[in-house]
Amino acid sequence: MTAIEAPRSGKVNYNRNKSSGSKFEMFAWLFMRLSGVILIVLIFGHLFVNLMLGEGVHQIDFGFVAGKWASPFWQIWDLLMLWLAMLHGTNGVRTIINDYAEKDGTRMVLKTVLYLATAVIIVLGTLVIFTFDPCVVGSDGVPLPGSFCPAP
Repeated sequence: MTAIEAPRSGKVNYNRNKSSGSKFEMFAWLFMRLSGVILIVLIFGHLFVNLMLGEGVHQIDFGFVAGKWASPFWQIWDLLMLWLAMLHGTNGVRTIINDYAEKDGTRMVLKTVLYLATAVIIVLGTLVIFTFDPCVVGSDGVPLPGSFCPAP
């Protein structure tokens, strides 16, 4: 049977480069704690407004989202939730990749895919939040049924 040494016994070699002097990992650790607390507030606020107020889940449709995103407050709220959730999750997956990918090449490829996917989702999500137009017009220039256009 193989015994696992205690982390502070001095017998465990983590094979980490201590000469870089970078504080990145400390900032990443701190970011995870702070973003987690902020995300709890953002997510529970989001769930409360969407599920508890009004008619609950039955009220959520195109009009509900159009009404919420007409307000800069809700645009910023959802933007913060998107950015923090993506960066928080990306940092967590980055840590897992660093812990479990044994080869440097594998680690680099996995983290590159992770960072690209994160960037695409953040950019697309941000564009959706700020370019959302509730007035959907058909090819004939007439608003489609169910769209929310101001009266002419």
